[in-house]
Amino acid sequence: MKRTVIVSDLQIPFHDRVATKNLVSFIAKWKPDEVVTIGDEIDFNTISKWSEGTPEAYEQTLGDDRDEAVQVLYDLQVGHCIRSNHTDRLYTQIMRKIPSFLSLPELRFEKFMKFDELGITFHRTPYAIAPNWVAVHGDHTPIKSIGGQSALEAARRMGKNVISGHTHRAGQASFSEAVGGRLGRVLTGVEVGNLMDFKKASYTKGTANWQQAFAIMYQKGNKVSTSIIPIEKDGTFIVEGKVYGRSR
Repeated sequence: MKRTVIVSDLQIPFHDRVATKNLVSFIAKWKPDEVVTIGDEIDFNTISKWSEGTPEAYEQTLGDDRDEAVQVLYDLQVGHCIRSNHTDRLYTQIMRKIPSFLSLPELRFEKFMKFDELGITFHRTPYAIAPNWVAVHGDHTPIKSIGGQSALEAARRMGKNVISGHTHRAGQASFSEAVGGRLGRVLTGVEVGNLMDFKKASYTKGTANWQQAFAIMYQKGNKVSTSIIPIEKDGTFIVEGKVYGRSR
């Protein structure tokens, strides 16, 4: 049986270091077949449009943030990454201000993040993560207030089951088609939560409908099952009946 760990929205350097360290230890012990991050691995806050005209835009932290993100991806043993709105910021800002720099290979996101050295495959389009399942970041469909509903909306548009991030919410939702008493297609959307340190997300002003979590996908042949793993406030979590991690 193939086991895949799926992580979203670390947004380094604003990640929860305790929860992330616990997840690193879990992966080392549990030894999944694959680890996938589905976007916003790094925040790129200093080149965000929201930082323009503020002191944040002049902070010389981008190199350190990149190096920390590379180390975290290495520690998590990530094999696949998917494009996202935060990681698009590098291309967007170069395109807006110095488009000639787009010809520099070292400024391509995957090169900048050293994916070749890490052995990470970067997906600019939806990743076929399992039979009839695709992994996407989730920023191209409307955001719903209930976890799982945004991913389900994407699933209904794409005609495949979807696992996604972006909303920072954790949840699963399904939609079934039936006629004449016969069950037809069943579509499922899964949102895997986030690994941000909520206290560092100053733009929320202390209020947000977010849940820390990650997901595990089990696949045997064409059969696929997903589990959302909530992360407790102390940074620990339970997988298959066993508690993992050290409390804060």
